[in-house]
Amino acid sequence: MLFDKFGRQHTYLRISLTDNCNLRCFYCMPEEEYAFAAQAKLMQPDEILAIAKTFVSQGITKIRLTGGEPFVRKDAALILAGLATLPVELTCTTNGVRVDALLPVIKAANFSSINISLDTLNTEKFHKITGRNLFDRVWSNIGLLLESGITCKLNVVVMKGLNDNEIIDFVALTEKWPLEVRFIEFMPFSGNKWTNNQVFTLREIKDVIQKSYTIHEQVGSIHDTAKHFHIAGHRGSFAVISTMSEPFCAGCNRIRLTADGKLKNCLFSTHETDLLTAYRQGQPILPLIQANIEAKAFALGGQLATDFTQIDADKLQNRSMITIGG
Repeated sequence: MLFDKFGRQHTYLRISLTDNCNLRCFYCMPEEEYAFAAQAKLMQPDEILAIAKTFVSQGITKIRLTGGEPFVRKDAALILAGLATLPVELTCTTNGVRVDALLPVIKAANFSSINISLDTLNTEKFHKITGRNLFDRVWSNIGLLLESGITCKLNVVVMKGLNDNEIIDFVALTEKWPLEVRFIEFMPFSGNKWTNNQVFTLREIKDVIQKSYTIHEQVGSIHDTAKHFHIAGHRGSFAVISTMSEPFCAGCNRIRLTADGKLKNCLFSTHETDLLTAYRQGQPILPLIQANIEAKAFALGGQLATDFTQIDADKLQNRSMITIGG
């Protein structure tokens, strides 16, 4: 079992398949002409499966695939087929652009759910945020997932002055559709020009929604990253991931494996452990995994202030979001 020095057992592994993406969201990718990692530096399908097996042998019960955009990899189907053989809950976070192309593979892999990153319901604003005019395709693919009976969650990064005026529009979707809308507070990463006055907090999101709806908080588990809510009569629900205003680190059970095979024990950790090089050299990786997790800081990678208004983004030591994995 994988425990840190605070006694937290880690059962949830997020694996990034690539730092490549077919969108250019400014808060995730530092610049339009970004230099993606060479294919040879990324974990290959057999390496992903072998490394994942090591984690599963130590109690990992859930694996989420991320990126970049995981479905832009040409060998995505092979990777999914391999991981589907493991005794874990398999999920994925995607921008939704290639869901239609991979839907048969997604069904065969028996995903428990698919998270779609979608920050606006406005086509022009979608183009502004992502740099691509693909809203209609993403929206159509959300429909395909629902028609296929696959649980679908929408990840919405809320930013003041950009899309906070769409919160009610997103919540309204849950009346007729069995969606979970997940509002995410804007977080700082290398190159994303984060400032604390852009953060729209859990309290502010709830205040907006309560002007139109009576909301009911649902009891969650200690490991939840999101605070869940529902509205009477709605088929779906909504949640808020309050990383900045109300961190949830005490019950953290998550670890991350970057596309180039580095283990991060926290989204904001400064330290990474190179598992891929060790694996390719025939070295045992379990001791490296155990040492990395045992050294995990209690909260926010040990480098973010718990009061987000006191964070100096220029002093953070971290990668861009696209190279960590969403």
